[in-house]
Amino acid sequence: MTQTGPTSPQPPPPTGKRMLSEQVYAHLRDAIMRGDHAPGAALKPQDLAKEQGVSLAVVREALVRVVGDGLADRLPNRGFAVPAYSDRRWQEIAEARRTIEPVLLRMSVERGDVDWEARVRAAHHRLSRTPAYTPEEGEYYSEAWSEAHRLFHRSLMEGCGNRVLLETFDRLWTASELARRWSTHRNPDRDGVEEHRRLEEAVLARDADTAVQVLVRHLTLTAEGLTGEN
Repeated sequence: MTQTGPTSPQPPPPTGKRMLSEQVYAHLRDAIMRGDHAPGAALKPQDLAKEQGVSLAVVREALVRVVGDGLADRLPNRGFAVPAYSDRRWQEIAEARRTIEPVLLRMSVERGDVDWEARVRAAHHRLSRTPAYTPEEGEYYSEAWSEAHRLFHRSLMEGCGNRVLLETFDRLWTASELARRWSTHRNPDRDGVEEHRRLEEAVLARDADTAVQVLVRHLTLTAEGLTGEN
């Protein structure tokens, strides 16, 4: 008879206030990502509590988590609000990405093996075949496309083989998701399909200089999409 060792205790499922807070947090996060709350719009706890049928305490707890995700700001004596297009953080994140990601990409081109090449090709295929927009998800791009987009860019970097650098990439990617959606929405004529195709082509050709040039331009266009008036 096979004996099994002790299993680690599992955390209890959320109940009561915690469960409600999780639900409100998920709803609010998705609403901001979909564009239901415009950039700079106030997030009024009283209105959200009434809309969701929960207490102010539950809403405030959820709002604090959304602030932690970078999807809202807590303003002194003014409550909560969605960040503005002009918020300096977006350009700082873009600068950080333009500093770090080209280094990872060059390392990937130099170090990546055939399996890495296959993952890049598969991720690009998935991205190119995933619809960017679905009517039920509003004006911003769909969750399915968002995930395919993330996986493609992540696959480009994975050839570097440096776990710490990849964790940095992951944090910056998460921090820039809202800005990425805004930029795409404000610049509907941008040819992202062609940008991704050129990026894949240069990487698989092991042309690090061209790949880095295409990537930097790709990141710059996203940042520029949040400047000026549209």
